[in-house]
Order: sequence, then C-alpha cells, then structure tokens
Amino acid sequence: MTTYGKVTGVGIGPGDPELLTIKAFRAIKEADVVAYPKKKRGANSYAYEIISPYKEVIKEELPLVFPMTKEKDVLEREWKRIADELFLHVKEGKNIAFVTEGDPMLYSTFIHLLKTMRRFYPKVPLSSIPGVSSTTAVASTFLIPFADGDEEVAVIPATENREKMKEAIETHDSIVFIKVAKVLPMMVEILEELNLLSSAVVATKVTSEQEILWRDVEELRYAELEYLTLMMVRKERNEVFV
Repeated sequence: MTTYGKVTGVGIGPGDPELLTIKAFRAIKEADVVAYPKKKRGANSYAYEIISPYKEVIKEELPLVFPMTKEKDVLEREWKRIADELFLHVKEGKNIAFVTEGDPMLYSTFIHLLKTMRRFYPKVPLSSIPGVSSTTAVASTFLIPFADGDEEVAVIPATENREKMKEAIETHDSIVFIKVAKVLPMMVEILEELNLLSSAVVATKVTSEQEILWRDVEELRYAELEYLTLMMVRKERNEVFV
C-alpha cells in the first residue's frame, strides 16, 4: 500500500519574516520539500523573499509558476500541471510545505491548489497552518482597530463596480479593500463623495522592508502602485487612533 506524503499550506504572513509563527517555521524546517509560487520563470517570488532568512533550514526548494489569467481552460490546465508536479513528490512519501503570503485560507493561491488536489488526488493528506493576514497587519501598522465591540467589518477585493464599492463602505464600520491599486482613482472619488477621505489609509507590501504607507489618500488620486496594495477605511476614525 502506497503511503503518500502530506501537502500543507503554510501561512507566512504579509511580509515581515518575524511574523512567521513558530508552527510555520517548524513546518518549513521539517518539510522534505518547500514549494512556493512565482508569476513566471526567472521572476522573483514574494513568498520566497519572506522565508529567505530561514533558507538554511530548507531541505529542497520547489518553485512553481502559477497561471496569471482568468481564462478558465488555461487555469484548469495549469493548476492540474502544478498538482501533478507536487504528486511526483508526495507519492515518494515526501511531505511538502507550500508557503503562501498571509493566511492559506484567505484569498490565497493555496485555495486553488487545495481544490485541485482534492479533485485529482483525493488520497493525498492536506492540511493548513494559519498565518498573519495583511488585513489585520495593516490595522496594527497604523494602530487603527479593525473591529471593536459590535462593529461590522468586511474584507473586499476592489473592483471597477463603483456602486458595489460605495455600498461596502456605506454598510460596514470598517473595510479592507485588497487589490486596490488598479482602481485607486475611483476609490478616492468615492471617499471624497462620502466625506471619508480622512478615514482611509493605504499600504503597499505592509510590514515588509519595501513597505510604503499613506495616511493622506487624496495624494494617490492618480498614483500607480504595486499589486500588493490595500486600503483600510474605518468610519469615524478619531485622534486616539491616528
């Protein structure tokens, strides 16, 4: 009877290597293979950058090129290819730590991998180790509470649907918009319309060495920022939290 290795999604936090949990570090150290996502061959991997201070404990590295497209057929084919590549290792009994920024179960590449492995290799054991999410890291960085008491919060991927973005702000006490860079001009306009410009902050690569923070979001009306940029909006932000 074949004994398969295990695939574990390991949350490594938003950018600061010291935000790895003890459990995440142990998983990386004990894994036979540490896999990590990258956008294309030869490109840098942000996930690998985060764990690079601990590379001396990694036994074997496995960079995986992930599909950056919305075409369903291409996505399915490429995810199957990645699952096949991982299976070559787990069928030999090797345990794989698949590292991912933030938390594996929150807007993570591991979610797609999880679904694909369950579909094509259902006998392979799977698990997940939670990590610090950028959505909570940005709150700590700015010392602005994400939620307090009975407040209602949301984490929302920013899109070009103006009414939906406006409604999200109007119906929640605190919101984190991820992937906000591509719609920044629109978001600034909405905040201005709602008289909430002073209630928003923006961060790129929060907690990392490349971190950039903005407290005055109006200056970003025409800015072009990196993909890993998010916006936090908290209504009635008072001076205690600024």
